[in-house]
Amino acid sequence: MSNIKRVQEMYAAFGRGDVPAILNKLAERVQWEYGVNSTDVPWLQPRQGRAEVVKFFEALAAVEISKFQPKTFLENGKIVVALIDFEATVKATGRKVLEEDEVHIWHFDDQGEVVRFRHRADTHQHWRALKG
Repeated sequence: MSNIKRVQEMYAAFGRGDVPAILNKLAERVQWEYGVNSTDVPWLQPRQGRAEVVKFFEALAAVEISKFQPKTFLENGKIVVALIDFEATVKATGRKVLEEDEVHIWHFDDQGEVVRFRHRADTHQHWRALKG
């Protein structure tokens, strides 16, 4: 199976709310939001390991996602880059986050498990929406 197909399956699982299906595609010691310094935005925190990634999905309960549209996939070896159109409203503030071409970077190992993942997003926009 191609790594693009694996990413597409994870996005389909995300759309169904099937977090266990996503977690099953992650390496036990996955680095989530690698290379990011901690922010005040709960859903953009660096995490280590599957158990910590669960907290990412829990943090997403703070937003109402109105659009999550993966539209472009690029693959080179063990890396997949996806461009996503994303719109959400932070429930506590009513402020919107609008991302055109948000970048998701997926790194896979030889067994087809995700070992590293990162959003490249407008973190300041997410922070402003969170803080109101």
